Amino acid sequence: MEFVGLAAGIAVGLGVLGPSLGIGILTAKSSEAIARNPDAAGAIRTNMILGAALAEGLGILSFVLGILLWTRIG
Repeated sequence: MEFVGLAAGIAVGLGVLGPSLGIGILTAKSSEAIARNPDAAGAIRTNMILGAALAEGLGILSFVLGILLWTRIG
């Protein structure tokens, strides 16, 4: 019995868990920062978008690694 599909699913699930939590915390804190200091909204928004893009890149990387694990080993 081979568990390659299960291993790929677990790898993708755990790999996407971190970036999703990070993006949620990032959005909450940036909204709080903009509410506290509306004059700095442009700089805060720019940093938020950059951080979200980097975190999303990690999620996509784990998804690609899960697919590669599933196709190469299985």
